Amino acid sequence: MNVHDLALVGVLSLSSMTPIALTAVGEVIAERSGVVNIGLEGILLISAWTSVYAGLYWGGWPAGYLMGLLTGLLLGLLHAAIAVYARGDQIIAGIGLNIAAAGGTTLATRAVWGNYAQSPRVPQAPPSITIMGQRVSIMVFAAVVIAFLAWWLLEKTRTGLRIKAVGDDPRAADALGISVEKTRLLATVLGGSLAGLAGAYMSIDYLGSFVKLMSAGRGFIALAAVAFSGWDPLGALLGSIIFGFGDALGRYYSITSGATANAYLYYTIPYILTLLAVAATAWRAKMPRALGQPYKRE
Repeated sequence: MNVHDLALVGVLSLSSMTPIALTAVGEVIAERSGVVNIGLEGILLISAWTSVYAGLYWGGWPAGYLMGLLTGLLLGLLHAAIAVYARGDQIIAGIGLNIAAAGGTTLATRAVWGNYAQSPRVPQAPPSITIMGQRVSIMVFAAVVIAFLAWWLLEKTRTGLRIKAVGDDPRAADALGISVEKTRLLATVLGGSLAGLAGAYMSIDYLGSFVKLMSAGRGFIALAAVAFSGWDPLGALLGSIIFGFGDALGRYYSITSGATANAYLYYTIPYILTLLAVAATAWRAKMPRALGQPYKRE
């Protein structure tokens, strides 16, 4: 690989990292409050589907992004209702959402567009710039800005202090007059909303249509990026960049290698890189002490 090709892979990695970055940053906020949502894969799929539907029939890509955001918000609200107020098992709730999304979006695609595989393409795409002949959406830059805003929220504001307090010691936070339930609800809904934006980006922006099971494990990669980051939004952004670079590198080698068995092997590069990154930093990970633990006032 020469310098030009390496730079091209770097440009392609920007688009690949964006859905991971949005999802991981949102999940950092949710988990810092003590709520884990492994249903991110399901949120990505459902919001990707609803975004395409809105983009095709209700007003183009702005309607698609708005619908993706709203879908993520509602699914985050559902997860918060189960995890925070009903004190249900957060892992089981997330698994249920993933299973429902995989089957539900496939059936919905068949019902609306007559096949199980793919929707029609959305005719218009959001604004973008061109770098080295490659389209780079404005959402790529928005994802970076959102990561910095999330860091500012958690580290520099009173709201962020409350989010971290209920994630580390909800009983002490409650004693200080902080509403554990409302704070966790806010954080979980915000996390779901960003995952919804990521789903909209994948279908409206990245591919231009909905494709069956198009999330392809990105929800789980986002969870890995959260652990890699040490529950820090900027660290999650870095983890997403690593995945994005691996994804672009895999696509580059799969194309240049031709139609061989090795072409499929290259698609595993981003997942291997993510596992190595998480394994290398696991020793320093310090999760919120009350992560995944329902709180019940005595």
